[in-house]
Order: sequence, then structure tokens, then C-alpha cells
Amino acid sequence: FFFLLSIIFMLCFDTFLCSVPVLWIQYPIKMLSSSARYSRFAATTTLMVASFSNAAAFSTASSRLTSILNDPSLITCDSPPSQTFDVVDPGASASQFTDGTAVIAHVRRMGREDTKDAIHRAHMALPDWRDKTTAAHRSGVLSKWSSLIKESAEDIAKIMTFESGKPLAESRGEVNYAASFLDFYSGEAIRTNSAGGGFISPSPFAKPDGAPRGKVMAIHEAVGVCGLITPWNFPIAMITRKVAPALAVGCTCVLKPSELTPLTAIALETLAKRAGVPEGVFELVTADRELTREVGDEMCGNSIIKKISFTGSTPVGKLLMKQSSDTVKRLSLELGGNASFIVFDDADLDVAVSAAMSSKFRNAGQTCVCSDRFLVHKSVEEEFVAKLVEKVGQLKIGHGLEDGVTMGPVISNVPVKNLSKKVEAAISEGATCVVGGSPLSNLGPNYFEPTILTNVDTKSLIWCTETFGPVVSVHTFDTEDEAVAMANASPVGLASYICTSDVSRIFRVSTALECGLVGVNEGIISSASAPFGGVKESGLGKEGSALGIKEYLNTKYVFLNC
Repeated sequence: FFFLLSIIFMLCFDTFLCSVPVLWIQYPIKMLSSSARYSRFAATTTLMVASFSNAAAFSTASSRLTSILNDPSLITCDSPPSQTFDVVDPGASASQFTDGTAVIAHVRRMGREDTKDAIHRAHMALPDWRDKTTAAHRSGVLSKWSSLIKESAEDIAKIMTFESGKPLAESRGEVNYAASFLDFYSGEAIRTNSAGGGFISPSPFAKPDGAPRGKVMAIHEAVGVCGLITPWNFPIAMITRKVAPALAVGCTCVLKPSELTPLTAIALETLAKRAGVPEGVFELVTADRELTREVGDEMCGNSIIKKISFTGSTPVGKLLMKQSSDTVKRLSLELGGNASFIVFDDADLDVAVSAAMSSKFRNAGQTCVCSDRFLVHKSVEEEFVAKLVEKVGQLKIGHGLEDGVTMGPVISNVPVKNLSKKVEAAISEGATCVVGGSPLSNLGPNYFEPTILTNVDTKSLIWCTETFGPVVSVHTFDTEDEAVAMANASPVGLASYICTSDVSRIFRVSTALECGLVGVNEGIISSASAPFGGVKESGLGKEGSALGIKEYLNTKYVFLNC
């Protein structure tokens, strides 16, 4: 009797431990290391973010970061990971990089075996999530996740600014943008174009008496386990743009965020658990630059993964295509751009300049849809450039958390060096630097002046390749056909922008441009309800809109003889 009683007691106690609510335990950890930046990385806060049975040890964050958060448990864990890599604040000063305080967190360093384990967990979770939940249930989970993101919006925005460098106002905007994908696809989950939906077509077959025979049915089904790889320039929006449609239709996901901005992804994963996303449905793999290659290799080569969705550079996208060919995976690739911005002679120049500022200097020019090649009609070039110079002069450059800052740093010192070389080369080839052109070393090693170059040679490196920085390159044209030809003279085709007041020209030029997105008299056009994707070497597939959900569906034909 006492033996049975003891067994019952232990079972009850174990059940209590496994179901105990989140516990917040705060204590200091001093990271030990021979390196200066590790030894100076003290006052680290770690907190428990799940029950005893499933706490995920992803990161420890510095008090410099956690002290400004209302809920530090978004990004910290119950115990320090055994192997970690640094996350740094790109907006830090030179002295902060020297003394180590630019390091804002240590994040778990995961590799191939960790990726295999994550893929296995996603595979094991797939049958229950895909087959044993209704579309309405999945819709509700996405809605709850969105609500939690909005409740934690200020914390997420601060985390994002700290690790990506973008101004806080831009980070706040991105959080709302990210939540909009969860909202949109929570609605799409229950529509007939989602999993379990489909259509019935008239049967082409006939009975002996001529009556139709049977039913022709098409049924949409979840692709399966998806591997998602996202960039650093939109640390949360690029994740929800992929995860939301995948989870809506019943897929499970393994996400590899950028090694430069993993903290936002960790916060998102924490909120996913709180929203009721089951274990294994949304797996996170954090890897440093060295191990990123093997994580990608495993995602592409593992036969359990049925789809890869990647946002990043064209060369890496091509590599992932090759690596995925052996297992013939579904692919969605949102790759590099080199957007043209055409200003016609009939354009409202104030509107054009406003669109140019939004398109070019958002996130310090580090977006795939940023305008790089400015084609301006000869008759309005002088006035357009003068107005643009005036607006550029109003930009306030500094750390993204400082009040009033409208442009932060670039992501690291590497693009600073690349931008300097490109600008110097363009000037040597005949371009004129109207404003800017140099690093802002007094602010930190990762800052570069907003720059305007005119008379840029169309064969110049800064014209022919994606800039990914705050540099405007201007070239003039005489005719509409000439402008369109120069805009299309690129191997990539993601976005283009045109400024004109001629309605006929709007439709004519929009049709002629070889790209996936066209902004007319506007510099920011992305939306959860609009299809996003490029042509040529800018990628495959669409994200956002009702088209985005199709990327995560297989369609099965069933003939029912009845």
C-alpha cells in the first residue's frame, strides 16, 4: 500500500513540475574568458523562459540591453549555453568596440547535429500540427502570437535596434509590419485556398448514357517540414513573412536567423511558445558565421525538409538551389536587387524627393528594395538633386536609440570599406560627389555619410552592383525608352520606382520594367496583402498576399468514381 502510495505521490509531483507556470529567476553570471571582451562582459542577466521540462538555453544578454527592457525574459534563458558566439551593437563607438561593451549578448552556437535534431523534432511534430488541428485552431494561434508581439512591441523594437542598428522608429514600424503577416495569414488559414481547401471541376468522363461520371477534385495539403533562412536587415518581418503562411497551412518549420541579429528571433520564438505554438512546430537554430554553412548544408541535404525559403544574396541563393537539387525541394528565393528610380520630366519633384528619401535611406540603405540607380531626366536633374541635397542635410545620424536619429550605422565595418572603395572608384571614373562620400569615424567604425553622386558611369561598380548603403548614384536620360533600357540593363529584377504625373506613362513603363515590384510616386510599397518577389536573378516565388500561402502547399488530384 505504501509502495503504491509513494508511486502515486511521485507521479503527481512530476506532473506538477511539468505543468508549473513560467518561473522568473534572476541572478548574475560572470562570463569567464581569456579574451578582453568576454572578461568585461559582466552583469549578465539570465532568466527562465519556459517550464522546467522545456526551457531553451539560447542566450545571455548584457545589462546594457536588459536594463532597458520591460521583459528581459524574451531573450534570456535559465542557464548560459555551453558554446556561444557574440552579438554586437553595430552602432557602438570605437571605444566600446575596444573595451568590449559593444558586445550585447552571447547566443548559443549551433551546428549540423543541432540542426539535425531540430529537423527531427519538427518532423515528429508535423502529424499532430498538420492532421490533428483545424484551420480555425491554427488561425487562433497565429492571432494570439500577433497579439503578444504587439504587447511586447517596444521591447522587441529596442532589441532590434540594438542588434541591427536601425533607428528605433524604424524598428517600431517593422514590429507592426511583422505582426501584420500573422494577422493576414490567420485569416488566410481558414479560406478555401489554404490546406484542406481546393476545388471540384466538371468531370470530363461520361457514363454509357452520356451523363457525367465521377468527381474531379483538387485538394491542397501542407508541404511538410520547411527550412527557413532569414537575413539581418529585417530581423522580425522576414521571419513572420515565411513562418505565418507555413504554420497557417499546417507545416512545421526550422528557422535559421542571421548570426548578426539572432536576438529578435529568440524573442519571437519565446512569444510563439507563449501563444501556444507546440514544441517542434517552430524550431530555432542559431549559428555563427563559421557554422552557418554547415547548417545550410544540412537543411538543403536533409530529405525530411521539403521546402527551403531563403531571403539573402543572389550568390547564396544560387548555392542553395544547387544544394537542394539532390532532394528536389520546393524553393522560395527572395534575392538581391539593384533598384532603379526613374524621375521623368513631368514628375512632381517634391513627391519624387520624398519617395527617394524613403526608398534610399531607410535602414541606412540596407534593404533589397532600396533605390540604387537614379535615372533623372536631364531637364530636371539640377532641381531634383538640389532638393535631395536639402533633405539629406536634415538627416540626423547616430545610434538608433538616441532621440531624433533618422539614420543609424551600416551593419559592420566591412560595408563601410566597400562603400568607400565604390565611391572612390566612381569619382575616379568621372562622377561628382555632391555631398558625403566618407566614413563617419567620429561616431563609430560602422557609420557612413549619406552620399549623393552625379554623372555616375553606368559601367561603374557602384552602378552595376547592389550598393546596400546610403549612397545615391545619379545618371541622366533624354527619352523614356532610354530610361527603361538602362533600368532593365541588370541581371537582377526585384524593385523599380517611377515618378511621373502621366497616367499613360505609368502603365506603359510599369509594364516595360523587368522587375517584380513597381512603386509609382512612392518609395515604400511592401504590405502583407501584396505579393513580394522578383524576376531574373532576384529570385523565385512570392511572399505575402494570397499567393504567398501557395508556396507552402501541394495540390493533390483525386478522381472519385461514383
